Amino acid sequence: MRGVSADDVLEVPAAREAADGSSSPSAPAATWRRCALLCSALALVASCGWGAGAGEPGGRLPGAPTGVTAEAGSATSVHVMWNAVAGAERYEVYRGRAKVTEVAGSARMVDVTRLRPSTGYVFTVRARDAEGRLGPSSREVRATTPAAVAADRSAPTRPERVTGRAAGGRVVQLSWSAARDDRGVTSYDVYQGGTKIHSVGGGQRAAVVTGLRPGTRYSFTVRARDAADNLSPAGPAVRLTTPGTDDGRATAPTGLRASSHRADGAYHIDLVWTPPRTDGLVTEYQIHLDGRAATSLVFGGKAPRDRAEYSFYAGQQAGVTHRVRLRAKLPDGTWGGFSAERTVTTGGSR
Repeated sequence: MRGVSADDVLEVPAAREAADGSSSPSAPAATWRRCALLCSALALVASCGWGAGAGEPGGRLPGAPTGVTAEAGSATSVHVMWNAVAGAERYEVYRGRAKVTEVAGSARMVDVTRLRPSTGYVFTVRARDAEGRLGPSSREVRATTPAAVAADRSAPTRPERVTGRAAGGRVVQLSWSAARDDRGVTSYDVYQGGTKIHSVGGGQRAAVVTGLRPGTRYSFTVRARDAADNLSPAGPAVRLTTPGTDDGRATAPTGLRASSHRADGAYHIDLVWTPPRTDGLVTEYQIHLDGRAATSLVFGGKAPRDRAEYSFYAGQQAGVTHRVRLRAKLPDGTWGGFSAERTVTTGGSR
């Protein structure tokens, strides 16, 4: 569907004399009709929101994902990656024109499975925001799955001589020696801690990991995969700390408020805060009470973006003063900075 403009309406021709001899409207009537059509069209534009970017007034669609790559992971899978889009709640991955999967806004990659061996595929990625608005498609990327290998149950050897170096506070370069496989290595998977974060083709011996934080310790491992999806053991872990400092303020929850209430003969501490702005959703928090980790909170459903709240047990005694603060587990698996510390007294308002 395309938008309706004033030019579209004004070009509607006035009625003329029909072949059966019926007369056309008079000039004033035709003018009134054209004006009515114009007003109706402008009202339609306003009601559909076309003038505001397909959403609420002043709203904008999410941008198209950039940096999209596709690499065959096996004879039946392709690994698709992309850069973050600001405000993305979810990402949708398309094979040709068909949507094949969607992932949370904190994800930057997905393995598309159940593909056919020796087949070329085209992939695109689109971002959807919290209001449900779907952004434009990324550029197309192509990948071809290798031929299937019958009855291959032997995994590749693990990559050796894995090395890494920080190239600034937010980038790490990794390299390794080739793994061996009787049918050939199809791809290498890079893990940060226990989470797969990257994949490159079997002919590559290096990868660049971006989006890291300065002054943060990381651990990386590499595993080899063959066309039958057999996965090698992990190579030696590379542990390093990115240079620079991170005072934590950019990744800390803000606006923390603490109060208490009494229920069922006990006191509970109530927290309200604003989640940190990160490249993806924050689903886990760690709450510290009186200087020590007291409890962890994991949002199992839709994680809040603008306002989060949580209540936890604090004992049965009134008049006890506690210090409380919290921090978020970021999409890269590391802990962000602590919020400001608040003081709360059981039985009191603050």
